Amino acid sequence: MSVPSEATRAPIFVLVADSNQTQSQLLCSALRRQPGMKVTCCGSKVSDCLESLRSAPADIVLLGDGPADHDHLISTLRSLHSSYPRIGLVLLLDSYDSHLVVNAMRAGARGLFCRAHQPFRALCRCISMVHQGQFWVNTEQMGYMIEALRSTPSSRVVNAKGENLLTAREEQVVNLVAEGIGNREIGQQLGVRENTVKKSLLRIYDKLGVSNRVELVLYAITHRRPESSLPSARRLAVPAPVAFDCVEPSQMSMAGADCGPIPKAG
Repeated sequence: MSVPSEATRAPIFVLVADSNQTQSQLLCSALRRQPGMKVTCCGSKVSDCLESLRSAPADIVLLGDGPADHDHLISTLRSLHSSYPRIGLVLLLDSYDSHLVVNAMRAGARGLFCRAHQPFRALCRCISMVHQGQFWVNTEQMGYMIEALRSTPSSRVVNAKGENLLTAREEQVVNLVAEGIGNREIGQQLGVRENTVKKSLLRIYDKLGVSNRVELVLYAITHRRPESSLPSARRLAVPAPVAFDCVEPSQMSMAGADCGPIPKAG
């Protein structure tokens, strides 16, 4: 069975939404030169994005943060995610803090891309990974989200309608995974075999549409309903990022050795 080539693979439709028109046009021009991408652009206001998406549906929206306040940015993310929950939302950041990172993920962002430090080639990979259903964050951003989950009570994972997706036992497994506990210890705490825990995790992954432990923790952060009756998490550790697609800060200079930075105005 033959593997589809770049020429025959379905294109990724990308919408670039940035308040800086010159910067937006430069980025669009660079992305259009990439094989397999169809690119349009619009302003960063919610009304601009929604109007553009009604006339030309997109798979990925790249939303530039610009000089606007972050509360407005989070509101835009939330509105886009509510109207088009299947679109991959990627936030293009010049800088960030823990508040922005956590609230952006809760508002529906699947990618946080720091254009001040990551090269253009990394942005192309970010678009591809988010289009495949992955999350894109770096180690520092992941740490902010884990800390946010640690500082709040355990929660029940719900869908967009607020309906529980997991059984009580599966909720226990999710909370223990979020604490950084391995399968063997989870089995010991729950009184089941390690293989039973593995099977339970596979069912959880299937229900939530995630593929590894890191994505499971991210999903728990962005789709949760606090439950005071549940025990608080004891301690959280960042799960091993072996199967997680992200760009580590230490890799950025290496990644930029043979490609230019993201096009910027001025």
